[in-house]
Amino acid sequence: MIRVTVVDDQTIVRHGIRGLLELSGEVHVVGEAADGDEALALVTGEPPDVLLLDLRMPGRDGIATLEALRERGSTVPTLVLTTFDDDELVLRALRAGAHGYLLKDVTLEQLVDAIRTLAGGGTLVQPALTERLVRRTGQLPRQEEFDDLPPPRPLTTRETDILRLLAGGYANREIAEALHLAEGTVKNHVSNLLTKLGVRDRTRAVLRALQHGLLSPSAESGRGGCRAAGPR
Repeated sequence: MIRVTVVDDQTIVRHGIRGLLELSGEVHVVGEAADGDEALALVTGEPPDVLLLDLRMPGRDGIATLEALRERGSTVPTLVLTTFDDDELVLRALRAGAHGYLLKDVTLEQLVDAIRTLAGGGTLVQPALTERLVRRTGQLPRQEEFDDLPPPRPLTTRETDILRLLAGGYANREIAEALHLAEGTVKNHVSNLLTKLGVRDRTRAVLRALQHGLLSPSAESGRGGCRAAGPR
């Protein structure tokens, strides 16, 4: 059973998340906190396997809580669960030490899967990518542009994680900071992505990935999932 602490300033939200997670049969909610200070006290006492953290709270908010956990040397995997789909917030949370980022419109199955991933030492990134990409390009990718290319080769979970951040418009340096990797490592992954997708630049890599469903939030690891395997 995975032990989870839920941090959210809204009581009804905390109770709702607790009730849903308990239905899964895999997760046991061992604590609730209404703000960052309460969360720090709970984590200091008996750390859970995963901390579920809201970002916008009175007093010590989610980002400040992440920074405090990092300063205290806490190793508790923290999954941000928020209503705010904001690129800058995603990056700030990951820089502050979050191991994952999910929106509150996810299904119970997706939430439990994310908790399982973090409890197992992995990371998870789920920005809302496709809509932003379409807004930037002004159109859906054209299938005929890639008609002569062979099917994409399978991507690793780390490559898919980086692909998702590429689609979000992040530069190599920002991806490196978000995933706690060396910038040279990210450059190597991007080069491998282009080769596996058979394209010459980052924009076409994202467009082709969209056409083949590699950025679908429901896609499993190794076929476009957003999980990054293993401890960082």
